[in-house]
Amino acid sequence: MVDEDVVATTFETWTALQKATDQTRANLIADIVGHPQGAPSVRELEYMNPALGEDAIRRHLGVLRDVGVVAELVVEPGNRVRGYPYKFYQLTPQARALFDRNDLFPADAWQRQYARVEKTGEIAELEAMPRPE
Repeated sequence: MVDEDVVATTFETWTALQKATDQTRANLIADIVGHPQGAPSVRELEYMNPALGEDAIRRHLGVLRDVGVVAELVVEPGNRVRGYPYKFYQLTPQARALFDRNDLFPADAWQRQYARVEKTGEIAELEAMPRPE
């Protein structure tokens, strides 16, 4: 579940663009946009960005979350499955609108690119997992 009030009050266009255009964060955003459900887990992002470790990915996602570019979707404790991720990351509506206005991170292009990457069985299974709303 996403707290839209927090996102709406913390989104500043210039800051969002500044943080989103860092090379590493831009790669993560492209993978979020390209993901079949638009909300990958850290494990999926790590698979797509093998040079980054889990801690670095979480740090970059934290920066993007703090400026309102991404929102964290969390599976409720009673619905979590052991051994599977329970946090997923998606673009906020404000970020998607900003990127669309500036022709950044076009969904069709990044979805085609993401689909071309060969996935392991584990990653394919994670991609197919239902996401919280």
